[in-house]
Amino acid sequence: MAAHPTAPTLVILGASGDLTKRLLLPGLGTLMTHEPERRINLIGADRKEWADTDFRALVHEAMCRGGSAPEVATGLAEDARYQQLDVSDPVAWPAFVEGLPANSVLYFALPPAVTMTACRLLERHRLPEGLRFGLEKPFGNDLASAQEFNAILGGLVPEQQIFRVDHFLGKDTVLNILGTRFANRIFEPVWNGRDIEKVEIVFDETLALEGRAGYYDRAGAMIDMIQSHLLLVMAVLAMEEPNRIDHVELRDLMAHILRATRIHPQKLSRRARYTAGQIEGRDIPNYVDEPGVDASLMTETLAEVTLEIESRRWAGVPITLRSGKALGDGRRLAVLHFRPVAHLPEGFTGGMPRNILLFDLGAGRLEMRVATNGEGDKLSLEETVFSAELGESPVRPYGEILAGILDGNPLLSVRGDIAEECWRIVAPIIESWHAGEIPLDEYAAGTSGPEIWH
Repeated sequence: MAAHPTAPTLVILGASGDLTKRLLLPGLGTLMTHEPERRINLIGADRKEWADTDFRALVHEAMCRGGSAPEVATGLAEDARYQQLDVSDPVAWPAFVEGLPANSVLYFALPPAVTMTACRLLERHRLPEGLRFGLEKPFGNDLASAQEFNAILGGLVPEQQIFRVDHFLGKDTVLNILGTRFANRIFEPVWNGRDIEKVEIVFDETLALEGRAGYYDRAGAMIDMIQSHLLLVMAVLAMEEPNRIDHVELRDLMAHILRATRIHPQKLSRRARYTAGQIEGRDIPNYVDEPGVDASLMTETLAEVTLEIESRRWAGVPITLRSGKALGDGRRLAVLHFRPVAHLPEGFTGGMPRNILLFDLGAGRLEMRVATNGEGDKLSLEETVFSAELGESPVRPYGEILAGILDGNPLLSVRGDIAEECWRIVAPIIESWHAGEIPLDEYAAGTSGPEIWH
């Protein structure tokens, strides 16, 4: 292996898994293509009996498929090496970590329970100086386990060396919310409950289970999407103005919003599960008939919850978070619905279109909907849409996340107290679902959700 002596070492644990192939390596490839001067030492580790050549083939194929420059994929693949390793081995695993150079990164592309076990085994061992941890969500499986996990991690390395990964924070459109709001005089004065009537954050997927029963059937839409991704989008959208964009200020203000968040007393939550249907010509089986699904778990594939932020800015504004699978329309939106004008002069006709500001999290687009005079009757009001493409970064979200970890900048990572607050917010909802207090509705795959929800 042609090592780069001053470059950080990135160790991907779970190197043969789907996350590595589908997201991590393509993201890394786009980062290295965009920053050709960057150097890393790449090691893949897993229980699988692979040779270096097997891992190198995976690196090359995944990076090329993800849009990397061919020469970048070839260079990284040629230098990569593979280590057969079981992170639950109390002897081999700590010995491997102790042998890493300073400034190394352990990226746990592993199930959360396995990651937690591996971290416990590192207690009372001398770790390399500057060792950083990249951890996939969910961070624990409830508030108590998240607190326990944070305590374990805090005993190993300082918080600024812990990178809890939520790739939504690497999405350009999510970060564009900050620029749109704080860099434009027309938005900040009306970004409050006096002018905004409600907020919706929706991430609907046309994809069904797609073979992920092992994880998804024990998580469901609430834990998979709302407890992590969408609560963080809400915190970015609702936060107070930062003095500067850095990891201390940004995450302090996100934590402030989450600490003030409660379940809306009138709206509460809804849940549903898909039945057989069709999506884009594909036959989708009933969720409970999917391989690996345990019907007795009553797992929801569509979840919706309405929250309220108890602050002067947001008091009284319902904020609805919704996400589901096997839906007919893959809407991925953050939408601000503004209140109607206080007074409309007599004489206007045609109703009064409402002002809406929409961030399309999927297409990377910003829309502003306003009322204007119609083309025919000049006193008739109609809706006019101003739309702008925000442009995509050449670096994939996981590439942005990896850049922060490799550079030691936790701006786009989830701080420990934020992870705990996210669990605290959804805990009463999950408890009420387990107690059977909220019915599990049904919707046919390919529709927009249960008919009774409309």
